Amino acid sequence: MRLARRIAATGGTLSLALGGLVAAAPTASATVQGCTRHVQEKAPNSATELVEDACKTAADGGEEAFKDCYHLLRGDYVPAVVAADSCRKAPK
Repeated sequence: MRLARRIAATGGTLSLALGGLVAAAPTASATVQGCTRHVQEKAPNSATELVEDACKTAADGGEEAFKDCYHLLRGDYVPAVVAADSCRKAPK
């Protein structure tokens, strides 16, 4: 009886742990879509193509890609905080 409870508890714990990994996977892989969505939610008047280009630029990662993304978004009058947060979301 005790062994059955331990096996059930272990299985339940393992299921929760793996389920947590699956649930966290989409947020762990922040992408161009996450960057684009963030800008569109926070600065809805921004130019869609420009936002996509900026986010694609940031997806390469690194400081230069971040700066390029940031400057593109700021050139479209996206608020500084929104631009910075969005560009951070894009790298793979």
